Amino acid sequence: MVLLVRHGKTPTTGKVLPGRAPGLHLSDEGRAQAEAVGGRLAALVAAGRRPPVAVYASPLERTMETARPIARQLGLRVRTERGLLECEFGEWTGARLTTLVKKPEWRQVQQWPSGFRFPGGESFQEMQARMSSAIARLVEMHRGETVVAVSHADPIKAAVNMAAGTHLDLFQRLVISPCSVSALAYSPAGPAVLTVNSTASLDDLAVA
Repeated sequence: MVLLVRHGKTPTTGKVLPGRAPGLHLSDEGRAQAEAVGGRLAALVAAGRRPPVAVYASPLERTMETARPIARQLGLRVRTERGLLECEFGEWTGARLTTLVKKPEWRQVQQWPSGFRFPGGESFQEMQARMSSAIARLVEMHRGETVVAVSHADPIKAAVNMAAGTHLDLFQRLVISPCSVSALAYSPAGPAVLTVNSTASLDDLAVA
């Protein structure tokens, strides 16, 4: 099982498209969210569930700062996985969302993402392929085990979209909140989506 965790809130969450620009850290609220999600994941151990055996994170500051309290509460260390990185937004990196929504391309980003490439950056298809490959590597390394992967909203949406077998053009219909957990289970029969955007108890996680 792969537990996909979005990083906690930053001072620019919902205002700016930060992309991969360095130097963006969690806000005080984001740090509290990271501690809380770490406690939720640690509760799986206390409940007798199969505990995560590894914690992976995108190398950006906001994901590493989210992963550290998770790893600490699970008694693990954080491992870096570049495949979990945010989408490369190219020339749009650092732009305010209020500016981007006025661009004619914004409608394509929302309604036809499979045909869009960020100027000077990645396409959504490339991001999804990268994220899916990273998850496949983690599943292969930890067969039959549970791992935590701390990433970003769009890559997590793309991973859930792929696991559910839906078209990439529908992935914007998903919502991935800060420090939410989305759980994907993998077996020879294929992936199963156990939960998406969970911000509550994880006690009922199971493959039917």
